[in-house]
Amino acid sequence: MRNSGTFIVILFLNLLYAAAQTVNTPKVILITLDGMRWQEVFTGADSQLISNKTYVKDHSELLNDFWRKTPTECRKALMPFFWNEAVKMGQMYGNRKLGNTVDLTNTRWFSYPGYNEILSGKADDERIDSNDKVNNPNTTLLEIANNSPKYHGKVAVFGSWDVFPFIVNEKRSGVPVNAGFRKAKGSDLTETENFLNELQDQIPSPWGSVRLDAFTYHYALEYMKREHPELLYIAFGETDDFAHDGDYAAYLKSAHSADAFIKGLWEFTQQDPFYKGNTIFIVTTDHGRGTRPLKTWRDHGSTVEDSGQVWLLVFGNNVKILGEVNSKESYRTNQIAPTIVEILQLKIDPKIMEGRPIHVISQ
Repeated sequence: MRNSGTFIVILFLNLLYAAAQTVNTPKVILITLDGMRWQEVFTGADSQLISNKTYVKDHSELLNDFWRKTPTECRKALMPFFWNEAVKMGQMYGNRKLGNTVDLTNTRWFSYPGYNEILSGKADDERIDSNDKVNNPNTTLLEIANNSPKYHGKVAVFGSWDVFPFIVNEKRSGVPVNAGFRKAKGSDLTETENFLNELQDQIPSPWGSVRLDAFTYHYALEYMKREHPELLYIAFGETDDFAHDGDYAAYLKSAHSADAFIKGLWEFTQQDPFYKGNTIFIVTTDHGRGTRPLKTWRDHGSTVEDSGQVWLLVFGNNVKILGEVNSKESYRTNQIAPTIVEILQLKIDPKIMEGRPIHVISQ
């Protein structure tokens, strides 16, 4: 009995140690806002667009919601969590007015190449040359993490665009993807997940390949509560599609909603014992939009000037507090995946990724 009791105590202590190790390991929440211009992120609503009758039908409502006297006030009105809270917990890159730049490495300047670069740490202009539903030949950081003993089964993806199963190469990587109009699956779904499954059929999206971001947000949040992934990628899509539609009001409102979604995710991680004290958020975009001439704000691509200009926000637990970075330095989107690899302490062949990590963690 004495030996049996000792064995049970040792087993119990080992289980506690394993649980503690799981809780204490770094968690990363990667989020993208499709086609969100750096101009609105850093200066708020564009004065040339917000009163433009071609792109805004109800000027008075939009002006009341998002227009203020200064760019600093405008950006806080548009994205209050970004500028009142998140930037004070981390680092914000890409304000070109301060000489700080973030650019795509790929020269395609549209979605699939941008997401591939964010997730794989390198551009692939030769093979990733369309938004077609073709499995990504490159290995993403999501696949690397899922194939590691440390994070296997602890990686997940939620996206509004239905191409993400192919960008992630779901079949090869084994990473579960809920994107497009997919529903939550499983025998232990929460009441909210069952409701979302029903509601998604009842509320039509304006687009055939992109669902509304609210579904992506709530599906992801419920999954976090139930499964506690340690590397989670959430890809919002509305900003890009509303911009393509030429609806500047909806574009701004969608950005404002995304800011609130990110706040909700952050607040959840800070009250959930699994995430509290060890979670880092990384927020960026897959491409920019045109600025010259003004009408090209609706578009992007290699022929659209300035649409390779992007931005990056990193905040959370143990992140060095730099605030809005105003040093005249240049960064690239291919640095995001290596940065996450470094945070998660994954061991990889350095030749896999071309970007160098940004050392965001406090030492």
